[in-house]
Amino acid sequence: MQNRSHLSVLIHEQAKKYGNKPALTFRSFGSLKWKTVSWNQFSLRVKQVSNAMLNLGIKSQENIGVFSQNCIQYLYTDFGSYGIRACTVPFYATSSEQQIQYMVNDAQIRFIFVGEQEQYDKAHRIFPLCPTLERVIIFDDSVRISSHDPNALYFEDFLKLGEDLPRQTELEKRWKEANNDDLCNILYTSGTTGESKGVMLTYGQYGAAFVANDECVPVGEKDRVICFLPFTHIFERAWAILCLSEGAQLIINTYPNEIQNSMRETNPTCMSSVPRFWEKVYQAVNENIDKSSAIQQKIFRHALAVGRKYNIEYVSRCKRPPLSLALEYKMLNSTVFKLVRKELGLLHPHIFPTAGAYVSPEVEEFIHAIGINMVVGYGLTESLATVSCDHVGERFSIGSAGRPISGIEIKIGENNEILLKGPTITKGYYKRDQLNAQAFDKDGFFHTGDAGYLENGELFLKERIKDLFKTSNGKYIAPQMIESLLLVDKYVDQVAIVADQHKFVSALIVPEFRLLEEWARDNNISFTSREELCENPKVLAMMTDRVNMLLQGLTHYEKVKRFTLLPHHFTMESGELTNTLKMRRPVIYKNYKDVIDKMYED
Repeated sequence: MQNRSHLSVLIHEQAKKYGNKPALTFRSFGSLKWKTVSWNQFSLRVKQVSNAMLNLGIKSQENIGVFSQNCIQYLYTDFGSYGIRACTVPFYATSSEQQIQYMVNDAQIRFIFVGEQEQYDKAHRIFPLCPTLERVIIFDDSVRISSHDPNALYFEDFLKLGEDLPRQTELEKRWKEANNDDLCNILYTSGTTGESKGVMLTYGQYGAAFVANDECVPVGEKDRVICFLPFTHIFERAWAILCLSEGAQLIINTYPNEIQNSMRETNPTCMSSVPRFWEKVYQAVNENIDKSSAIQQKIFRHALAVGRKYNIEYVSRCKRPPLSLALEYKMLNSTVFKLVRKELGLLHPHIFPTAGAYVSPEVEEFIHAIGINMVVGYGLTESLATVSCDHVGERFSIGSAGRPISGIEIKIGENNEILLKGPTITKGYYKRDQLNAQAFDKDGFFHTGDAGYLENGELFLKERIKDLFKTSNGKYIAPQMIESLLLVDKYVDQVAIVADQHKFVSALIVPEFRLLEEWARDNNISFTSREELCENPKVLAMMTDRVNMLLQGLTHYEKVKRFTLLPHHFTMESGELTNTLKMRRPVIYKNYKDVIDKMYED
């Protein structure tokens, strides 16, 4: 049963209920060994953090920066801050010095908590450029502190300031003063087009979101939930706290590139993720099947057909499957599909919320077919994550973004824009009055910038309005939809569609080099560099066939007429990706202007 206490005391109230039951599973920085912390230990650490913060003189509603990868100290810091009515401002661990400097100065931060050496070094370098900054507190005790830095403090030493709970009376007074109108977080969006802006999220928004999500997402105290996305991301942040409010155990995965090993080692039952994770799963499973014997391929294809019929044609429509189908699926689910899920580390899969980008119907069907309950949803930082999602136990449609959660009002405005109003919607952007005036209409609806429509109670997304391209022939193109179709191919790692003000659609494609190089060797194609591989006529012919096959269902003006294989990935360092790995199209188009121009030469 969900605990609906204010976030200032949530962990302590849960500790009263669950005591020595495991609350958090984690690995220390640099360690390969998984450790566990009980609810009682979690509660004690949070109290110590709150007391230490009071000893440092942190005031109610003061902004505190957290610049780190996912780690157990991150959660201690967040909940310790909530206990003293402070507001945490999380930064992505991959943020640049310029981004950190801007956010620290904009939020007038005095204390910043950092993760590892990279984050400490960046914080140390921008320290003289941030007049309000007083202290850098370091989570990883192996970080080398500069000899000229009197302002740095290891987290273990910081904890000693609250070790014996010297300010507990004052802390309990803050608990009583806590209210729903206080700011809980300021989350700076990474911005695909311009400067970051701080989304203000209150404790009341979190409370409303947890009540609404509790009604349709049945995570519970028996679940083991692994954290894949960074806590800086509103989807992971809200999901993780929701799970804690339900008494679930959190497994903290610090490095995203280790997620599959972490899953195999810890066997989670739930995980929130972006569609790209499941696209990679889809590609990997199909790659393994392609390498199997003819009879194994036949068995798996038949199993997929049965899984699809059972889960998509019946379960998703809340219809009772015929007994013969149910029995056959049960047998295949406990054999063929169980082996696939075991390889993923999902011995007892429960629910897997997925959002953040367009979900390919082909991938969604596949994941359901193999017995993994993908809960597709839609949301924004400004809506405190969930706007809509598949409601477990209710009918859902492949391709939809689910049903609106309770309390939220959706209106479809001009250009099919999704407009939102309700208790989970932000009050606005931090210190950005002009932007706030543009973001909300006279009736108080927030403009999302996303186009969509409602049908039979479900929300369907069309495109990001700002991303909608218009060719020189006057045809409108939705690039994300085309990109999602291409990304399911095992040879495609990244893709950027080009079309705006051009006479046809083209694409910049970054191949999955491991597989492409393997294909080249199998086909006796020699190459000395990735540049040479990307320009090889046989490689281009193979990729052309695959692109044409993947896009065959589109209208002629939506199909990719020309593409270029790029020998290097789009990166955050080049400014081409945000911290959430969304493409900054203007930067990509500028960086590859010559390549793009060449595709449009007659």
